[in-house]
Amino acid sequence: MSRDLRNLSERRILKAVAEGKLQGLKGVGKPLPYRPGDAFVDPGLAAGHRIMAEAGVLPEEFRLKEALQAAREVWQAAPDAAARKAAMQRVAELQTKYEMAREARRKFMSG
Repeated sequence: MSRDLRNLSERRILKAVAEGKLQGLKGVGKPLPYRPGDAFVDPGLAAGHRIMAEAGVLPEEFRLKEALQAAREVWQAAPDAAARKAAMQRVAELQTKYEMAREARRKFMSG
């Protein structure tokens, strides 16, 4: 981070403290959560996802990922070949939708 950006950040933080905007925030006095994966994620994207998650709103990609995991569990637990075939079709359908959602997000984020 450049010195100018660091100074600007510090001034804005001090201004917010002086105006009382940082009072009563969630997690005050507690250590920051351990998120080693965040080092590899764009901070703006991570903040946006965190805000949506706290609001109870998940991007389509996340919803599809959860559905895909559940479908894989159904496939693995299928009692016979017919049930496995039907479950695998559902897994393939969800996998395709998930990959499309991921690609759409990548294109959107790249400009």
